[in-house]
Amino acid sequence: MLHKPKRVTKSVVFLSQKELEKIENHKFHQSRLELVRDLFIFCCYTGLAYNEMNNLKKNHIIDGFDGNKWIQMKRQKTGKDISVPLLPKAAEIIEKYTLESEYVLPKLSNQRINSYLKEIAVIIGIEKRITHHTARKTFASTVLLYNNVPMEIVSELLGHSSISITEDYYGKVVQKKVSDEINKLVKHINRN
Repeated sequence: MLHKPKRVTKSVVFLSQKELEKIENHKFHQSRLELVRDLFIFCCYTGLAYNEMNNLKKNHIIDGFDGNKWIQMKRQKTGKDISVPLLPKAAEIIEKYTLESEYVLPKLSNQRINSYLKEIAVIIGIEKRITHHTARKTFASTVLLYNNVPMEIVSELLGHSSISITEDYYGKVVQKKVSDEINKLVKHINRN
């Protein structure tokens, strides 16, 4: 009988709301760090992976059925179509980097972005290992799940091929949110 190893579930590293705000509000003196911060924050509010962000073209931003701007493109990893509403913070970053090319944002290598993110984490005092992919996890966790967006919507926005992938990664995040809410309830009950 063949032994099948169990799939290893990694812990999901994402920024808390406070950490996200620290990065958003920090004034960097070096333009390279400001750019990387902006690219990172853009993905914290869109959930785009590096390849999607790097290949985002102006024709991917459309007027949606609801009158709002949306990003519509294919997810490179799965080939699945994704539609993500353009939240205000992401729209601000697009406005900041109006380019003459067909691309929406300046291009940097993933390696360079991750190197500069390490520097940013040290400057701001965040002790987590932050990579570009942390932005995608932050979008799913801090921006969506912690604001009560249902798991199936999170799965759709991330372009996962199935909701079970989303549940595998973010189930613990939901458990923590449930725990936080129950602790608030216990405090409330104990006050009465």
